[in-house]
Amino acid sequence: MLLARDAGKNAVSKDRELPKRDDLKDYNYAVAGHAGTMCDADGELFIKPCTQSEVEFYESAHSLHPDFAELMPLYIGTLDLNESTNQAAIHAQIPSLVEHADIPFSIKEEIQSHLHLDDRTSVVKAPIEKEILSDDIKWIPNKARKIATDRAVVLENASFGYKRPNIMDAKLGIRLWADDAPAEKKERFDKITQETTHKKYGFRVAGMRVYKGSTEEEELDEEGYKIYDKDWGRFAVNESNMVDSFKKFIFNEAAGIDKELGKTLAGLFAQDLRRVQEVLEKEESRMYSASLLFVFEGDGAALRAAIEELKASATAPEHEHKRGSTREFIATHRVDSGIGMEEDEFYESVAAADFGDLECDLEDDSDDESSFPRIYTLKLIDFAHAAWKPGQGPDENVLLGVRSLLKLFEDMSE
Repeated sequence: MLLARDAGKNAVSKDRELPKRDDLKDYNYAVAGHAGTMCDADGELFIKPCTQSEVEFYESAHSLHPDFAELMPLYIGTLDLNESTNQAAIHAQIPSLVEHADIPFSIKEEIQSHLHLDDRTSVVKAPIEKEILSDDIKWIPNKARKIATDRAVVLENASFGYKRPNIMDAKLGIRLWADDAPAEKKERFDKITQETTHKKYGFRVAGMRVYKGSTEEEELDEEGYKIYDKDWGRFAVNESNMVDSFKKFIFNEAAGIDKELGKTLAGLFAQDLRRVQEVLEKEESRMYSASLLFVFEGDGAALRAAIEELKASATAPEHEHKRGSTREFIATHRVDSGIGMEEDEFYESVAAADFGDLECDLEDDSDDESSFPRIYTLKLIDFAHAAWKPGQGPDENVLLGVRSLLKLFEDMSE
């Protein structure tokens, strides 16, 4: 399946296979957003129903805005959906999708090596008729939170590869509606802005799940997580308790994440938020109701083990490295979330996190498998209302939220 290009290990080993038909299932780790998302049985692929405009935004970022694309989940391609589409039909589309995906060859080769090509039937695309919508249609809130669409994007799953992923969705912006939104929607979203942290800080917590996030067993779900839903971020989090609310996500003695370890995590997220800010300040885009997705290993013992394994690899003699090339290590085994950094910046981040120095042969093209466990991930997500706007300057609506989050994580790291 997908190779993890961010803070951790390549997601699969050579003897791991892509699931067979009917192995797709509902995605269980969505803390916010629309229903209808799916993943494969092991959670490596994330399949998200979306609009055509979102598909076009992913594809244009991938081809024309490489720095911006680094902020997004790895985009593999799209699948066809209709009323009769079942899991087997979705599964059958994947080989052709991967074959034509514009992704690094090593990633494509790894995915293809796990496909059950002999077990798949071909899919004949049915002609798609566009529905013509009247401008006079009244907007009705979608309480089912399912998107009416015939397309789905296939992405890397940002939460795959963790033992106990802690996840937070931070929705960005003061203005949450796009230009073409109906008046009723604008009014409703403006009310949300006025009543929440959107108004002053340009973001709100749309959802959060924390492993062992409560000492009260009845507050935990069957997997041991405390779930903070969208109402918590909307009604409970405010200016007076925002820092303490974020500390619930990062610092967690019950799960083995003490103050020192939490500060390290906060510093790593702050490092990536600076990169997000840098990229968005150079791009001319507009995004409404996009989010930043924060993920890290929520099991303290597993997190410490992951850090120690990375430190050991970084300081091992040349012949002991699982990959001999520092250049390749930076590209695929990074301690940061996968957001682009120069080599000198990478060394600084490694030193700052006390992960040791990397001293290995830059000329070695070893292509061995990595086995680094995940540490953390930060991704920009949800582009249903996103577009490039040449000549209009940076998206200050979104940047306010990014800068506010950066300040919060910097403060928590000190």
